[in-house]
Amino acid sequence: MDYQTTVSGNETKNKKKIKKEVKAFDQKPTNAFIGASWSVLLVGVVSYCIGLWNAGMELNEKGYYFTVLLFGLFSVISVQKAVRDKMENIQVTEMYYSISWFTTIVSIALLVVGLWNADLELSEKGFYAMSFVLSLFAAIAVQKNTRDVAFIDNNNETEEI
Repeated sequence: MDYQTTVSGNETKNKKKIKKEVKAFDQKPTNAFIGASWSVLLVGVVSYCIGLWNAGMELNEKGYYFTVLLFGLFSVISVQKAVRDKMENIQVTEMYYSISWFTTIVSIALLVVGLWNADLELSEKGFYAMSFVLSLFAAIAVQKNTRDVAFIDNNNETEEI
């Protein structure tokens, strides 16, 4: 067997491996789903912020709730990235993975404790909780869509070469 045959055989094996990997993420999200995810994220975050703007609470309380929202958004994006990296066999340290989950849980707990102790109507507490959860879920969907599109576009470029 000569060198050329060996190289061709390895290239074929590599292409089959790439094809197998692509099947896990071969469905590019539709533009409608991408747009819906961004819209829901915008609605959740803007609603939460409008609620804070109109709330009759001290500025430091508003700052607390706003910071919890930002902390939660960053945390869930970090969890989604770490989970996806593990699925794609990209090295993720257990420390980072654990911290991502920990910070997500802490952000939710901070909101729950803040709302539990807040002097707000029950409907206001529910509004903040629902817009917070909506924002977190939408952030995960946006991150997933962004990652799926990048993965598929990258594989399409690889196949064309």
